[in-house]
Amino acid sequence: MAGGNFMHRVISYVVNEVVVNGLANSPAFQRFAVRTSKQIENISKQAVQKRQELTGQIKDISKNMEDTCSNGESNA
Repeated sequence: MAGGNFMHRVISYVVNEVVVNGLANSPAFQRFAVRTSKQIENISKQAVQKRQELTGQIKDISKNMEDTCSNGESNA
């Protein structure tokens, strides 16, 4: 059983090295990796912008509610 485990690890290592080296030297894969990285960066930037916009909107809504409540209390 131990011999099979050793062979599995050796084969796994060799296949991993071949695949990694093949992808690392592939211009098509490199283009794919760069495009994917740029898209993720853009999505992250958009998420930060949206979060800031929503935070501002929530603050405005909260302020409007406070103003409305305080105006309602002074009129009562």
